[in-house]
Amino acid sequence: MYNSIRRLAIASCIAAVFATASGSAATNPTVGGAAMYPTKTIVENASAAKNLTTLVAAVKAAGLADTLSGTGPFTVFAPTNDAFAKLPKGTVDTLLKPENKAKLTQILTYHVVPGTHTAAQLTAAAKKGGDSSMLTTVEGEKLAVKLADGKVWVVDAKGGKAAVTTADVGQSNGVVHVIDGVLMPK
Repeated sequence: MYNSIRRLAIASCIAAVFATASGSAATNPTVGGAAMYPTKTIVENASAAKNLTTLVAAVKAAGLADTLSGTGPFTVFAPTNDAFAKLPKGTVDTLLKPENKAKLTQILTYHVVPGTHTAAQLTAAAKKGGDSSMLTTVEGEKLAVKLADGKVWVVDAKGGKAAVTTADVGQSNGVVHVIDGVLMPK
């Protein structure tokens, strides 16, 4: 009984967070102060967001811009500049070097899931799985989506977690969920 009440309370909090973050279904939230257009690709929209410049630079350095501009659909968990800044000093600069392209590609593709997974779908799957569900990334490893503290969390293979801070940013080739951490594969 307690778990049912707890799940209902968490689901209500999450629904409120997503409703606030998403606005109406017809209107995308802004990201980094920029309007996000559902007619533009993931790369086009991310390039306009001031808080995603590190991610865009990494996508370009890894040679993934054409892929993420393709038809998809993709679900991208997009770390902000502040998320990248939480990494140990020098990590981003090291990853952006040409000789580290394979590692950078591995990390970035770990943030991408095939298909379109909306906040409602992620929440429903997690509730069905006892507040947790698994997604297989383009990189090939799994990510966990968990519900806790009234938030949706994405948990990586090493146990690191990132909260979804802006959900359901519609794109012509998928959906983006902005997160506050960088996810790391094994």
